[in-house]
Amino acid sequence: MTLFRTLSPVLALALGFFIADAGASHAQQGPLRITITDGVIEPLPFAAPTFVAENGSAADYAAQITQVISADLAGTGLFREIPESAHISRVSSFDAPVAYEDWKAINAQALITGAVSASGDRIVVKFRLFDIYSGQQMGEGLQFAGTPDTWRRMAHKVSDAVYSRITGEGPYFDSRVVFVSESGPKNQRQKRLAVMDYDGANVAYLTDSSSIVLAPRFSPTGNQILFTSYESGFPRIYLMDTGSMAVQSLAQQEGTMTFAPRFSPDGRTVVFSLERGGNTDIYQLDIGSGQTAQLTNAPSIETAPSFSPDGSQIVFESDRSGTQQIYVMSAGGGDAVRISSGAGRYSTPVWSPQGDYIAFTKQNAGRFHIGVMRSDGSEERLLTASFLDEGPTWAPNGRVIMFMRESAGAGGQSSLFSVDISGRNLRQVTTDGPASDPAWSPLLP
Repeated sequence: MTLFRTLSPVLALALGFFIADAGASHAQQGPLRITITDGVIEPLPFAAPTFVAENGSAADYAAQITQVISADLAGTGLFREIPESAHISRVSSFDAPVAYEDWKAINAQALITGAVSASGDRIVVKFRLFDIYSGQQMGEGLQFAGTPDTWRRMAHKVSDAVYSRITGEGPYFDSRVVFVSESGPKNQRQKRLAVMDYDGANVAYLTDSSSIVLAPRFSPTGNQILFTSYESGFPRIYLMDTGSMAVQSLAQQEGTMTFAPRFSPDGRTVVFSLERGGNTDIYQLDIGSGQTAQLTNAPSIETAPSFSPDGSQIVFESDRSGTQQIYVMSAGGGDAVRISSGAGRYSTPVWSPQGDYIAFTKQNAGRFHIGVMRSDGSEERLLTASFLDEGPTWAPNGRVIMFMRESAGAGGQSSLFSVDISGRNLRQVTTDGPASDPAWSPLLP
């Protein structure tokens, strides 16, 4: 029986991609589970034998898919792969029974088995997940099918399923990141928009380097990108359709500069900063009608707005108290409440997808930090510290933050890093050159 879950048949055909039952047993999920806390977590050892190639043309895909799955899981810091050279059992058939004792002998706690077939423009990937110590399969096996150019997506979807079943957290591997790709010397830096898989693969460039571009943001459905461009000589916000690549300017008003745009949760409204006559306030724009409304009115710089997931509130930065601090107000504007209270300056706040935290940049005592706090300002926690860290963006599941880090000195360059919200597992994201201003997409459809 074919299960399309969140994909309609039309969309599935358009993407060449679907999800189906793999015919696996319906055993109850075993007790294997990682509970994520703020403390030190011992990575869970897992085994992922190279997926079985069910025909000759599938061998390369099987090896590559297995490698991506292992890299996804190990990259979280929550899992540790047991190398294949240490395996006692060899998996030569997807339907072969599991030799649990052999996997126990090498201290594997989870086992991922799979198979790949390839024929023409179609690849089929199926997998199962086993709890070695309970001797049970965890959940149903799944099957993914698609075209050859979607093999990495299928690998990420397997990783997402394994990650979610063991941690109980939402998935995030099958997602993309839009960012600013940089080149040239620091005092003449060229910038263009680019998009990549969450792990740095499959880079595609969206603009050329003829104009400086900043602060790209995905729409809630991932089919549009907001960004700021200096094409006119002044900062203005633009909207790009990721399918047609068509670009339109938004909220043009003579004698103003617009920047720091972000979508509302329903994607119908854009909130942004507008500077006129030396004063910067926050406005919102209805994309359909083009109508704008002013949300703040203060003799200070109000910028970096971000909606709460339910769309009822906006968090933003303001220097109305004399230094950059974080405030929360109703989505319709009005009185704002300051929520930052520690020493130093706070900026670039962004609400998590779950609404439980707000990430921010903090500058204090000559160091920059990426941190998180509750939406009322409590439980502030700094996750990083360096010469320059800024611009956090949330993974779709709200467990991981990506940000930009710049090295010191005249030759300093910017790179992308990620960190777990507990402050663990700081990792650099591989890019072809300097990169900044990352923004995570929602999960891909």
